[in-house]
Amino acid sequence: MKLISQDLDKNGEGTVVLIPEESEDMWHAYNLIAEGDSVRSTTIRKVQTESSTGSSSSNRVRTTLTISVENIDFDTQACMLRLKGRNIEENQYVKMGAYHTLDLELNRKFSLKKHEWDSVSLERIDMACDPTKSADVAAVIMQEGLAHICLITSSMTLVRAKIDVNIPRKRKGFVQQHEKGLAKFYDNVMQAILRHVNFDVVKCVLIASPGFVKDQFYEYMFQTAVKTDNKVLLDNKPKFMLVHSSSGFKHSLQEVLQDPSVVNKISDTKAAGEVKILENFYTMLQCEPSKAFYGKKHVEAANAEQAVEILLISDNLFRCQDVKLRKEYVDLVDSVRDSGGEVRIFSSLHISGEQLEQLTGIAAILRFPMPELEEDTDEENE
Repeated sequence: MKLISQDLDKNGEGTVVLIPEESEDMWHAYNLIAEGDSVRSTTIRKVQTESSTGSSSSNRVRTTLTISVENIDFDTQACMLRLKGRNIEENQYVKMGAYHTLDLELNRKFSLKKHEWDSVSLERIDMACDPTKSADVAAVIMQEGLAHICLITSSMTLVRAKIDVNIPRKRKGFVQQHEKGLAKFYDNVMQAILRHVNFDVVKCVLIASPGFVKDQFYEYMFQTAVKTDNKVLLDNKPKFMLVHSSSGFKHSLQEVLQDPSVVNKISDTKAAGEVKILENFYTMLQCEPSKAFYGKKHVEAANAEQAVEILLISDNLFRCQDVKLRKEYVDLVDSVRDSGGEVRIFSSLHISGEQLEQLTGIAAILRFPMPELEEDTDEENE
């Protein structure tokens, strides 16, 4: 994301002009734009014109509109952002108050006006415009006949391809059929890697599976690469890493990212940091439950005593339509930082963010034990 201009007054009201440069920037824009904000961008509108003879014709014109956002729709797979709202600035093609849907496009600037830019929104802009993008990771999670090609960026896990091939079982006299099916499956996975993994950006490709599937696939892929003289695969061979997973389904990615050897390899990515902190929280919950709590009520009670060392919070909570509730979460984040605590905002599109969502979306690791909060929990359960 490129920041063109930022004009905010002392009350936090103002306008920011941004240009999304890659698909992940659309995710940042989705987290920035809220209902009630004003967005200005170019768009295409169908306009009907009537000639002097009374015949009418319609044509499409490109025009610049400013809408007050009423509805936000984000397509996670295509990384497209659609904003629906009423036109709030006079325009020769569109009446005041008329509804229009803006499609935010890559490499096309848009301006966003808010009545109040809070610390979470400003931090999101800093993160989106940070040129020192952390190393990106690709993962192939597979088992015999099933594979998922995933891209792990700093703020989301995208499943780029799912390969599902029916492989005949090994039976006496029919071994050839099984091997033919397996070769077809491996070839499909290899083609998907070449299609979806950009080796100029990706620093590490994880291949994970139960048993020896990963080893057999790795061997097949590089034997084929040598035969066909595939320079892309041969030049990037050191980037591949084989690890164990319990299955070929997407949820196995969490255990793969917790593997110590993987952590060392991708230590400079934000994704690894989030996984590590969530793992620490679960460990604390088992070993010292009076220093780990989740749920808004308990986290706020711990924060009132300045006990929060690390706050784990899902970005989903900042997208709630209730302005008062959103402000409470923003105030909590600011309060934890003011008292010297660390705040980690988890992406709800990330595998670790999905896990945090199951714990109400908010959790905290405390500086010191607070057994009185545990007693409150026990009383509520009773």
